[in-house]
Amino acid sequence: MELARQLQVARGTVQARLEKLQQRGVVTGFGPDVDLRAIGYDVVAFVTLEIAQGALESVVAHLATIPEVLEVHTTTGPGDLLCRVVAPTNADLQPLIGRMLASGGIERTTTQIALTEQIPYRVLPLVAGGG
Repeated sequence: MELARQLQVARGTVQARLEKLQQRGVVTGFGPDVDLRAIGYDVVAFVTLEIAQGALESVVAHLATIPEVLEVHTTTGPGDLLCRVVAPTNADLQPLIGRMLASGGIERTTTQIALTEQIPYRVLPLVAGGG
């Protein structure tokens, strides 16, 4: 209803367009935008994992069971996987990394702690620009 009001079109028009975008796989969800600091996760870190040959599937399956692991991407370069993780404090980060390592198949980790978020995840400027 809010989109219809802002766009000054009928609610049915917005609903039909959103359904088409979902069917095409363009819009993949309407999940909540959550301020992780507000729920006690003050630390954001990026953990690069170097994994053993043939261990990708099992490592990724294990990482998917850890709620603090927000994203995992396969990458080029010295690491194999880049993970965005959260923890309540810096002290809680080490046990989290230990839980990540519990799967086996991980040969080395490198961790970078994010100090501040300068630009939050966004797609609207890209979509609005026609990119």
